[in-house]
Amino acid sequence: MMETWVILGATSSMARGLARALADRGAGLLLAGRDMADLEATAADCTLRGARLAEAVKFDARDPSTFGPILERLGKEDGSLNCACFVGSMPPQADIDADPSLIEGVITDSFTGPARFLTALAPMIEARQMGCIVGVGSVAGDRGRVGNYVYGSSKAGFHTYLSGLRNRLTRSGGHVVTVKPGFVDTAMTWGLEGMFLVAPPDAVAASILKAVEKERNIIYTPFFWRYIMMIIRSVPEPIFKKMSI
Repeated sequence: MMETWVILGATSSMARGLARALADRGAGLLLAGRDMADLEATAADCTLRGARLAEAVKFDARDPSTFGPILERLGKEDGSLNCACFVGSMPPQADIDADPSLIEGVITDSFTGPARFLTALAPMIEARQMGCIVGVGSVAGDRGRVGNYVYGSSKAGFHTYLSGLRNRLTRSGGHVVTVKPGFVDTAMTWGLEGMFLVAPPDAVAASILKAVEKERNIIYTPFFWRYIMMIIRSVPEPIFKKMSI
Protein backbone atom coordinates (compact mmCIF):
# COMPACT_ATOMS: atom_id res chain seq x y z
CA MET A 1 0.00 0.00 0.00
CA MET A 2 1.26 3.49 -0.83
CA GLU A 3 2.12 5.46 2.30
CA THR A 4 3.15 9.05 2.90
CA TRP A 5 4.62 10.31 6.16
CA VAL A 6 4.98 13.80 7.55
CA ILE A 7 7.85 13.84 10.02
CA LEU A 8 7.61 16.85 12.33
CA GLY A 9 10.90 17.87 13.87
CA ALA A 10 12.75 15.96 11.16
CA THR A 11 16.13 17.47 12.09
CA SER A 12 16.28 15.42 15.30
CA SER A 13 18.50 12.34 15.37
CA MET A 14 15.59 10.01 16.12
CA ALA A 15 13.53 11.50 13.30
CA ARG A 16 16.35 11.06 10.80
CA GLY A 17 16.64 7.42 11.82
CA LEU A 18 12.94 6.85 11.22
CA ALA A 19 13.07 8.75 7.90
CA ARG A 20 15.88 6.49 6.69
CA ALA A 21 13.99 3.36 7.70
CA LEU A 22 10.84 4.54 5.93
CA ALA A 23 12.85 5.51 2.84
CA ASP A 24 14.29 2.01 2.70
CA ARG A 25 10.80 0.66 2.16
CA GLY A 26 9.85 3.25 -0.46
CA ALA A 27 7.55 5.51 1.56
CA GLY A 28 6.84 9.11 0.63
CA LEU A 29 8.30 11.63 3.07
CA LEU A 30 7.57 15.25 3.94
CA LEU A 31 10.40 16.29 6.24
CA ALA A 32 9.19 19.20 8.35
CA GLY A 33 11.14 21.57 10.56
CA ARG A 34 12.82 24.97 10.78
CA ASP A 35 16.33 24.27 9.46
CA MET A 36 15.70 23.95 5.74
CA ALA A 37 19.35 23.23 4.84
CA ASP A 38 19.42 20.28 7.25
CA LEU A 39 16.07 19.03 5.97
CA GLU A 40 17.20 19.25 2.35
CA ALA A 41 20.25 17.14 3.16
CA THR A 42 18.09 14.49 4.82
CA ALA A 43 15.69 14.56 1.87
CA ALA A 44 18.55 13.93 -0.55
CA ASP A 45 19.76 11.01 1.56
CA CYS A 46 16.26 9.51 1.72
CA THR A 47 15.87 9.81 -2.05
CA LEU A 48 19.07 7.83 -2.54
CA ARG A 49 17.76 5.21 -0.14
CA GLY A 50 14.64 4.65 -2.25
CA ALA A 51 12.00 7.03 -0.90
CA ARG A 52 9.15 7.48 -3.38
CA LEU A 53 9.04 11.14 -2.38
CA ALA A 54 11.31 13.17 -0.12
CA GLU A 55 10.61 16.88 0.32
CA ALA A 56 11.70 19.44 2.90
CA VAL A 57 8.84 21.59 4.22
CA LYS A 58 8.78 24.46 6.69
CA PHE A 59 7.26 23.74 10.11
CA ASP A 60 7.37 25.75 13.32
CA ALA A 61 5.27 24.59 16.28
CA ARG A 62 5.00 28.21 17.42
CA ASP A 63 3.73 29.41 14.02
CA PRO A 64 0.39 27.81 13.03
CA SER A 65 0.57 29.49 9.63
CA THR A 66 3.14 26.83 8.67
CA PHE A 67 0.65 24.00 9.31
CA GLY A 68 -1.80 24.53 6.43
CA PRO A 69 0.65 24.21 3.53
CA ILE A 70 1.95 20.90 4.91
CA LEU A 71 -1.55 19.47 5.30
CA GLU A 72 -2.50 20.68 1.83
CA ARG A 73 0.60 19.05 0.32
CA LEU A 74 -0.06 15.82 2.22
CA GLY A 75 -3.65 15.70 0.98
CA LYS A 76 -2.44 15.49 -2.62
CA GLU A 77 -0.89 12.07 -2.00
CA ASP A 78 -2.72 8.78 -2.48
CA GLY A 79 -2.85 5.95 0.03
CA SER A 80 -2.39 6.23 3.77
CA LEU A 81 -1.49 9.55 5.40
CA ASN A 82 0.74 9.28 8.44
CA CYS A 83 2.64 11.53 10.83
CA ALA A 84 5.50 11.09 13.27
CA CYS A 85 5.98 13.98 15.71
CA PHE A 86 9.40 14.47 17.31
CA VAL A 87 8.91 18.12 18.24
CA GLY A 88 9.89 19.45 21.65
CA SER A 89 12.22 21.74 23.56
CA MET A 90 13.83 21.34 26.97
CA PRO A 91 15.78 24.32 28.31
CA PRO A 92 17.44 23.69 31.68
CA GLN A 93 14.96 23.83 34.53
CA ALA A 94 17.20 26.35 36.29
CA ASP A 95 16.83 28.71 33.33
CA ILE A 96 13.05 28.34 33.45
CA ASP A 97 13.01 28.96 37.20
CA ALA A 98 14.97 32.16 36.60
CA ASP A 99 12.78 33.24 33.67
CA PRO A 100 9.24 31.78 33.83
CA SER A 101 8.42 33.35 30.45
CA LEU A 102 10.23 30.34 28.94
CA ILE A 103 7.40 28.06 30.04
CA GLU A 104 5.10 29.05 27.22
CA GLY A 105 7.65 28.10 24.56
CA VAL A 106 8.33 24.71 26.13
CA ILE A 107 4.63 23.86 26.27
CA THR A 108 3.99 25.10 22.73
CA ASP A 109 6.91 23.13 21.31
CA SER A 110 6.29 19.96 23.28
CA PHE A 111 2.50 19.80 23.47
CA THR A 112 0.10 22.42 22.18
CA GLY A 113 1.76 23.12 18.81
CA PRO A 114 1.96 19.44 17.82
CA ALA A 115 -1.53 18.80 19.21
CA ARG A 116 -2.95 21.60 17.07
CA PHE A 117 -1.32 20.13 13.94
CA LEU A 118 -2.45 16.58 14.70
CA THR A 119 -6.00 17.70 15.42
CA ALA A 120 -6.11 19.28 11.95
CA LEU A 121 -4.69 16.08 10.43
CA ALA A 122 -7.15 13.73 12.16
CA PRO A 123 -10.13 14.36 9.80
CA MET A 124 -7.93 13.48 6.81
CA ILE A 125 -7.08 10.12 8.37
CA GLU A 126 -10.72 9.53 9.25
CA ALA A 127 -11.81 10.29 5.69
CA ARG A 128 -9.44 7.68 4.27
CA GLN A 129 -10.12 5.22 7.10
CA MET A 130 -6.42 4.44 7.45
CA GLY A 131 -3.26 6.07 8.68
CA CYS A 132 -1.02 6.24 11.71
CA ILE A 133 0.19 8.96 14.06
CA VAL A 134 3.33 8.48 16.12
CA GLY A 135 3.62 10.91 19.01
CA VAL A 136 6.99 11.03 20.72
CA GLY A 137 6.64 11.92 24.37
CA SER A 138 9.14 11.14 27.11
CA VAL A 139 9.59 9.12 30.28
CA ALA A 140 9.84 12.57 31.89
CA GLY A 141 6.06 12.79 31.51
CA ASP A 142 5.44 9.83 33.81
CA ARG A 143 6.26 11.73 37.01
CA GLY A 144 7.23 15.26 37.87
CA ARG A 145 10.90 15.52 38.82
CA VAL A 146 12.73 18.51 40.22
CA GLY A 147 15.19 18.53 37.32
CA ASN A 148 12.71 19.01 34.45
CA TYR A 149 9.16 19.35 35.72
CA VAL A 150 8.06 21.93 33.13
CA TYR A 151 9.19 19.78 30.22
CA GLY A 152 7.83 16.69 31.96
CA SER A 153 4.42 18.27 32.51
CA SER A 154 4.19 19.29 28.85
CA LYS A 155 4.92 15.71 27.78
CA ALA A 156 2.43 14.37 30.31
CA GLY A 157 -0.20 16.55 28.67
CA PHE A 158 0.86 15.31 25.25
CA HIS A 159 0.56 11.69 26.42
CA THR A 160 -3.02 12.30 27.55
CA TYR A 161 -3.84 14.06 24.29
CA LEU A 162 -2.47 11.11 22.29
CA SER A 163 -4.54 8.69 24.36
CA GLY A 164 -7.72 10.57 23.50
CA LEU A 165 -6.74 10.89 19.84
CA ARG A 166 -6.07 7.14 19.71
CA ASN A 167 -9.53 6.53 21.12
CA ARG A 168 -10.99 8.78 18.42
CA LEU A 169 -9.11 7.50 15.37
CA THR A 170 -9.46 3.80 16.13
CA ARG A 171 -13.16 4.15 15.28
CA SER A 172 -12.34 4.95 11.66
CA GLY A 173 -9.37 2.69 10.98
CA GLY A 174 -6.61 5.00 12.15
CA HIS A 175 -4.06 4.33 14.86
CA VAL A 176 -1.93 6.31 17.32
CA VAL A 177 1.31 5.12 18.90
CA THR A 178 2.63 6.89 21.99
CA VAL A 179 6.41 6.62 22.28
CA LYS A 180 8.15 7.26 25.59
CA PRO A 181 11.92 7.34 25.07
CA GLY A 182 14.41 7.26 27.90
CA PHE A 183 17.79 8.90 27.47
CA VAL A 184 18.69 9.08 23.77
CA ASP A 185 21.88 10.42 22.22
CA THR A 186 20.43 13.60 20.71
CA ALA A 187 21.18 17.33 20.74
CA MET A 188 18.57 17.76 23.49
CA THR A 189 20.54 15.56 25.90
CA TRP A 190 24.14 16.45 25.03
CA GLY A 191 25.99 17.76 28.04
CA LEU A 192 23.29 16.91 30.59
CA GLU A 193 24.48 15.52 33.91
CA GLY A 194 23.23 12.22 35.30
CA MET A 195 22.77 10.50 31.94
CA PHE A 196 22.85 6.69 31.90
CA LEU A 197 21.78 3.87 29.58
CA VAL A 198 21.85 6.30 26.64
CA ALA A 199 20.37 4.74 23.49
CA PRO A 200 21.51 5.34 19.90
CA PRO A 201 18.87 7.16 17.80
CA ASP A 202 18.75 4.48 15.08
CA ALA A 203 17.83 1.82 17.65
CA VAL A 204 14.99 4.00 18.92
CA ALA A 205 13.79 4.59 15.34
CA ALA A 206 13.76 0.84 14.70
CA SER A 207 11.63 0.25 17.79
CA ILE A 208 9.20 2.95 16.65
CA LEU A 209 8.80 1.38 13.21
CA LYS A 210 8.23 -2.03 14.80
CA ALA A 211 5.54 -0.53 17.05
CA VAL A 212 3.83 0.99 14.01
CA GLU A 213 3.84 -2.34 12.18
CA LYS A 214 2.43 -4.18 15.20
CA GLU A 215 -0.06 -1.38 16.01
CA ARG A 216 1.18 -1.02 19.54
CA ASN A 217 -0.50 1.63 21.69
CA ILE A 218 2.27 2.76 24.05
CA ILE A 219 5.93 1.82 24.00
CA TYR A 220 8.92 2.67 26.13
CA THR A 221 12.20 2.72 24.24
CA PRO A 222 14.56 1.13 24.98
CA PHE A 223 12.11 -1.38 26.47
CA PHE A 224 13.70 -1.49 29.95
CA TRP A 225 12.51 2.06 30.65
CA ARG A 226 9.05 0.59 31.21
CA TYR A 227 10.38 -1.14 34.33
CA ILE A 228 12.53 1.78 35.45
CA MET A 229 9.52 4.09 35.32
CA MET A 230 7.31 1.50 37.00
CA ILE A 231 9.67 1.66 39.98
CA ILE A 232 9.87 5.48 39.92
CA ARG A 233 6.06 5.81 39.78
CA SER A 234 5.70 3.41 42.73
CA VAL A 235 7.80 5.49 45.13
CA PRO A 236 5.47 7.11 47.71
CA GLU A 237 5.25 10.88 47.39
CA PRO A 238 6.63 11.64 50.90
CA ILE A 239 9.78 9.76 49.92
CA PHE A 240 9.90 10.85 46.31
CA LYS A 241 9.85 14.55 47.11
CA LYS A 242 13.08 14.13 49.08
CA MET A 243 14.88 12.34 46.26
CA SER A 244 17.23 14.15 43.87
CA ILE A 245 16.22 12.50 40.62
